[in-house]
Amino acid sequence: MTALDTGTRPTVPAASTRGPRLLSQPPAVWAIAFAAMVAFMGIGLVGPILPTVAAALQATPVQTSLLFTSYLTVTASAMFFTSWLSTRIGTRAVMILGLAVIALAAIGCALSPSIGALIGFRAVWGLGNALFLSTALASIVSASGGRSEHAVIFYEAALGIGLAVGPLLGGLLGEIGWSAPFWGTASLFAVGVAALLTLVRDPGHAAERSRVSAPFRAFADRGLLAISVVAFLYNAGFFVTLSYTPYALELPAVGIGLVMMGFGVGLAIAGVLIAPRLTRRFSVVTVLLWFLVAFAVTHVLAALSAGSRPLLVVCVVLLGIEIGAVNTILTEAAMEATALPRAVASSAYSGFRFFGGAIGAPVGTALAVLGVGAPYAAAALSAAAGAALLFAFRRLIGRADHTARLTERTTAEDLTLGDA
Repeated sequence: MTALDTGTRPTVPAASTRGPRLLSQPPAVWAIAFAAMVAFMGIGLVGPILPTVAAALQATPVQTSLLFTSYLTVTASAMFFTSWLSTRIGTRAVMILGLAVIALAAIGCALSPSIGALIGFRAVWGLGNALFLSTALASIVSASGGRSEHAVIFYEAALGIGLAVGPLLGGLLGEIGWSAPFWGTASLFAVGVAALLTLVRDPGHAAERSRVSAPFRAFADRGLLAISVVAFLYNAGFFVTLSYTPYALELPAVGIGLVMMGFGVGLAIAGVLIAPRLTRRFSVVTVLLWFLVAFAVTHVLAALSAGSRPLLVVCVVLLGIEIGAVNTILTEAAMEATALPRAVASSAYSGFRFFGGAIGAPVGTALAVLGVGAPYAAAALSAAAGAALLFAFRRLIGRADHTARLTERTTAEDLTLGDA
């Protein structure tokens, strides 16, 4: 069993026994990463078609923002219980079940006759998303030999590519009709299920079964609680960007898709190339604080430039870069700031932070009645609060910095530009 399976933390390998380079991964890692990319595409494809959905189903912008809220609320709630389920039927079974649920939910979305039905099927989608994503990171760690730094980079690369391709696919298919992106996504999820069935053989059974209460009790660890609160506030701003920007841009579906593709490309580059290098040279907390402050400032600029489309597009791409860096650093910090088993820490942290997005999307979009820049101003305040709390809690997550210093020598070669 790996360290993940036994509930213990992996030791740092000596230089002479260093694991494989970043791209030299087993087929199972690539299969899980592909499925994760498709899952994140499902998040991004909705953005470009929000105005089209609103027009076709006679819905308001706030109602369409509930496509994110229903999805994220169910995702967040279910994630608290996925570690319990995965220790009973195995992570492989949970991942496959999750993708199958998403594929069925996507078909339901495509057939929805009303905005209410569409919101309901997005909630079912959120259940499948929780089952898959909460176990995907842990499964990549296990399949790659327990190297969390490589697993996080693979996971964030899948996120970035998914959020880059998803909006473009949604925009292109949205020109056919608002339901077309959902049919396309269902097909991709079917491919993801086939990849997991074919290439992932390890059932991923844990040595010990997790209790239902384990993720909730995990918040007794002050380090995990601190980083989760910061992630909650950050995610509230993140999903304001995703849910409101399609309306602020005032472009057709393809145009929105292209802008959000730039957002996703920036996210992928920052998550895979920029963030890992900075955290090897500087404190994890320091780098995270830099990017959270930049995230808040860029939202202020977006609020001020909401009436100018070119400036807003620049701000959206910059936000993608900042989100990519923050996502990577936050995820790794959450995994390393606690001595809890990763499956438990992942369930607790992921569930808590997704509630931030569930609240941020509708609240931020509703603030547009105060002015076109008001949602971005709210996101800036939320990010600034997260940065302030990070600074206040910096001593509680010192373990992440300690782990980063221990692993710096063993990961330097693996994270070179050629490997990435």
